[in-house]
Amino acid sequence: MIRLAFRNLFQNKARLVISVGGVSLALLLILALDAIFTGVERQNTAYIDNSGADIFVAQKDVRNMHMAFSSLPISVVDDVKAVDGVEEVTPILYLSNMIVVGEERTLAYVIGLPEDASMGAPWKMDSGKAIPESGEAIIDRRVAQKAGVEIGDTVEILAREFTVMGFSDETTNIVNSIAFISASDFGEQRGAGVVSYLLVRTQPNVEVEAVASRIEDEVDGVTALPRESFSSQEARVVKDMSTDVIAIMNSIGFLIGSAVMALTVYTAVLSRRREFGVLKALGARNGHLYRVVLAQALMSVLLGFVVGLAFTLLIAAIVPRLGLSMTLEVSRASLVKVGIVSLVITALSAVLPIRQIAGLDPALVFRGK
Repeated sequence: MIRLAFRNLFQNKARLVISVGGVSLALLLILALDAIFTGVERQNTAYIDNSGADIFVAQKDVRNMHMAFSSLPISVVDDVKAVDGVEEVTPILYLSNMIVVGEERTLAYVIGLPEDASMGAPWKMDSGKAIPESGEAIIDRRVAQKAGVEIGDTVEILAREFTVMGFSDETTNIVNSIAFISASDFGEQRGAGVVSYLLVRTQPNVEVEAVASRIEDEVDGVTALPRESFSSQEARVVKDMSTDVIAIMNSIGFLIGSAVMALTVYTAVLSRRREFGVLKALGARNGHLYRVVLAQALMSVLLGFVVGLAFTLLIAAIVPRLGLSMTLEVSRASLVKVGIVSLVITALSAVLPIRQIAGLDPALVFRGK
């Protein structure tokens, strides 16, 4: 059965290219849009995910960063350090503001870092230094390229000029970018004696959730969340506020891709009706033909899936090199979803023309009908 399906599929190269090409393009559309959506979500939580912290501590009832305001007294730093299971605490200041270069304005998360920060600094540098001193700023490489900024140039952040001393990488997305200045400069511009968030690293071999619970129990006026939970909250908020259009595009693309794939498989099966008629004339039973049809359809979709995935990975590798503030990420969940849907659509699309194949009169094949 498999050998017969294989021979039937590969006997006409032009028909094979059309069949597999149609499926691969449909799957490319689905996989690429899924990869864009996943990449956008991952970019929006990149700072949290790469902060190096095990726990984020914020003002009570604050559970994310995007469009949120958190203010804690500086004394909370020592209170959190005293909690059992806490190894290290890095306080940061945070505000959404603009990076201004001439007429160019870019929305950014502005992070105020202490000079001895062990967490919360840029996790990947393109060039320059990672921890800013007073009067210095670290901005994203793509923002700098767009604005024509070089190391040593000045930019305006929080209504003050800073000298750019480093370019970070992977710190921009379709919503905003991230800029880093010193905590002392941030405090001068927005008030001293307070911090926005505490990044907490726990001691080895302790349960992070338990330490977070102890922080909330022992320190007044704070909310403490493990990094994964804090990141999930951030992703949910940003998704609700900023990625609705992408989600709609993803859904439409999924429907279009599924329809194209179904039509391609359906047409490919019907185009081989004459071959199935010959098999019936030679004595093949309908059950055997059905299995050949399904095997042939599954093989064409599998080939299309491999080709579509290869092109998606190629696009994902090329996009970051084009200087776009977007990344494509093919997730395991996306592959599983697309794989399952492909199998279901393939089975249905192959089954639909089976009635016509079952009703074939072998004599018509020899009459040239």
